Amino acid sequence: MEWTGERIIPKLLKPTNGMLLEHLARYYFATPYVRGRVLDIACGSGYGCHMIAKDRKRELTELVGVDNDAEALAYANREYNHQKVTYRQADALDPKLPEELGVFDAILSFETLEHVADDQLFMDNLYRLLKPGGTLVVSTPFGRGRGMPTSEPFHVHQLTPEEFHELCGRFDRVEMFYQRGPTFEREPRTGVRYFIGIAVCTKA
Repeated sequence: MEWTGERIIPKLLKPTNGMLLEHLARYYFATPYVRGRVLDIACGSGYGCHMIAKDRKRELTELVGVDNDAEALAYANREYNHQKVTYRQADALDPKLPEELGVFDAILSFETLEHVADDQLFMDNLYRLLKPGGTLVVSTPFGRGRGMPTSEPFHVHQLTPEEFHELCGRFDRVEMFYQRGPTFEREPRTGVRYFIGIAVCTKA
């Protein structure tokens, strides 16, 4: 199994794996915001879609998991099939994506921004994909900033906290959280380094 980019495959990892715990925590964090028609963009192996569908089966009408990797989607269909989940192959930067997928009550996008060359276009797509009154839950690792090199081989760049917050500025309400391991805090504590930011953005 050789997929491009970074992929979390829970069945191949120990339950105590730190990266796995961080990724699972983000999906658990997002569950209260899930309702109606939901999009998980860059869904990877599909474990998160399955988690959300099981946890929010009463609130959820449909969950669309999108990824650009056909092999990852084949794995998702095989290992994480659910009657309310549909997996589709698409490019997150495709300007036609909103016309092809329609609009959603909630959108989840975890650890995607650092992989796309044009984060502004990506956020434009997410804004257009979100219904008025809808909620976007988006996360990204912090780093040296847009256009700066990173030690992660699959990352185009890693935004600063200020750049991440600015990128979410078009939304009517933004709540920023800081992730450290599997835990989240509203306000960064002095002397603590936070590697991941997660924003909950509401569109009026």
